[in-house]
Amino acid sequence: MSTIEMISSPATAYWRITLLSVAAAATLALTTGCAGMSSRETSTVVGATAGAVVGGVVTGTTAGAAVGAAAGGVVGNEVAKKRNR
Repeated sequence: MSTIEMISSPATAYWRITLLSVAAAATLALTTGCAGMSSRETSTVVGATAGAVVGGVVTGTTAGAAVGAAAGGVVGNEVAKKRNR
């Protein structure tokens, strides 16, 4: 079985959809739980969560998720800075 066939198998697609659904629910829970936080802090958390999900899904590794979380947190923080000016 080639790598392309393994990546596009129904079982892999099922787990990716499940992972994305759980990540979306976690993001919603974090956003709701951040009611006492400033908009900048909330944007940073949401950016880090989204970055971790994208990094993990794209690379398939924990290291990719960590790099994605760091990058997403920075981007979320910078977007919030520019929005509050």
